Amino acid sequence: MDLAEPNCGISAPGAVLSADMSEAVVARAYGGPEVLSVIDVAVPEPGPGQVRIEVRAAGVNPVDHKLYSGAFGTDPAKLPMRLGTEAAGVVSAVGAGATGPAGPIEVGDEVIVYRAPGAYAAELLVPASAVVPKPAGLSWEQAGGLMVAGATAVHVLEAIGLRGNEPVLIHGAAGGVGLMAVQLAVERGATVLGTASPAKHDLLRDLGVIPIAYGPGLADRVRAAAPGGVHAAADLVGTDEAVDVSVELVADVSRIATIAAFERGARAGIKRLGGGPGADPGTDVRAAARLRLTEAAEAGRLRVLVAAGHPLGEAAAAHRQIMTGHTTGKIVLIP
Repeated sequence: MDLAEPNCGISAPGAVLSADMSEAVVARAYGGPEVLSVIDVAVPEPGPGQVRIEVRAAGVNPVDHKLYSGAFGTDPAKLPMRLGTEAAGVVSAVGAGATGPAGPIEVGDEVIVYRAPGAYAAELLVPASAVVPKPAGLSWEQAGGLMVAGATAVHVLEAIGLRGNEPVLIHGAAGGVGLMAVQLAVERGATVLGTASPAKHDLLRDLGVIPIAYGPGLADRVRAAAPGGVHAAADLVGTDEAVDVSVELVADVSRIATIAAFERGARAGIKRLGGGPGADPGTDVRAAARLRLTEAAEAGRLRVLVAAGHPLGEAAAAHRQIMTGHTTGKIVLIP
């Protein structure tokens, strides 16, 4: 999970006054997906160190719904609330000194933006520091869904101290973060056991994962698949089962992490990551992961699976889909 502050505007200190209008998705109230709508917003010309992006795809993540659901509070001052934290697109204008992590940025560059508050939009004004080159081999939909799940997966694997050539249990292996985490873990040489529904087991096998069905008897199935035990575990779904089985099977609780079960994780004494209460946001780790992820995707070592794409005007449908918790891969919005 990745949590960015909701942001109704898109300008930043130093932006000039002239601006064009663009479409963006906002939550007008706290509640369910029915509160989402598309409005016109001003997109200023970039000031020093800023970049304007024509968005081609924006990633949808579970935290986006949680922000306006009231899970993190219901401050009326944050409404209407801009949504989204990641996008991919084409640079349409640059300010003086616009240099990103990979070097100078120019008009026409195809890029990924993370973090990008308010990314559900047709155009964005962002700091150049948030912009990295888009891998040529990725579609816009894939590029728009790479960073939040990928950076979260890197953070999780760092937090559990994953080393090569050891068994690791990953709950929710076929979700957006899970698919990234299992690939990165396999690349490190780990033996990866991933929980998922049986319908997704063939996909996991194709990625080099030993699939395990969740549900009653999970701990026994993991023991049968890994007789020598598992050394670390990552909960990417937030269920009591995922936490309980991890604690039962992993001897060292410091090598267990969750990105969703914050209250249960606190009671179990395991690491909590992301934007929940008491969690480690991993800001530096996630920022440093960006170029690692684009390099791995460019080299073909990391696949980005896209479950569905929706127009901006169908953001509510995209959120209803992700709220089921059963999507395989990323959901994106396409302006």
